[in-house]
Amino acid sequence: MEPMDYWRLCEELTVKQAALLIAGTEPSEAVEYIDRWKPEDRPVGYDAAVHAIHRALKKGTIAGELVQLPLYDRDGEQYGVIESSIDLDKSMVEVESVRDFLAARGFSSGFFASLSKAKADYLNPKHPRYASKLAAAVSAWLAVTDVNGQSPKQALEKWLREHAAEFALSDDEGKPNETGIMEASKVANWRPGGGAPKTPG
Repeated sequence: MEPMDYWRLCEELTVKQAALLIAGTEPSEAVEYIDRWKPEDRPVGYDAAVHAIHRALKKGTIAGELVQLPLYDRDGEQYGVIESSIDLDKSMVEVESVRDFLAARGFSSGFFASLSKAKADYLNPKHPRYASKLAAAVSAWLAVTDVNGQSPKQALEKWLREHAAEFALSDDEGKPNETGIMEASKVANWRPGGGAPKTPG
């Protein structure tokens, strides 16, 4: 697994973590130092993501907890907060809410877009309507992006054979079920007519 994948375990994130993930940056190390970086050195989109999350939290468009920066007197006692401020390390957002917020604004790729509820349902073996061949076909289609000189059919079937056990496409001895693999590959094949791929333009 890639380091970014482990962040999918989180149901809540700090605003800073969420903004970094939106910008396509793994937060573990960057989250501690990013405030010290010059704006031009920060990941592209980070500042815009922080601003968007802040405003959405304030309006309630994103669910979570908005914590403002404190004001202290000379004795170090807090006596208020800085209006329109946000503590990026203490303010929290709900991952599901951030995903819905981004989807509503047309973000169809990136870390949060990959957390689709529909995807989780039809790929979840515990779902009451789970269909192993459907899950196999969709997973193969998502995984096979480079056919390496093969036809899509060949590349899909190769991937399905390698992952047959995950989708009940093998017998008790681990031998792939060629009929099931062929059926799943037909569903996933984006060039069922065969032939050379068309050249754009």
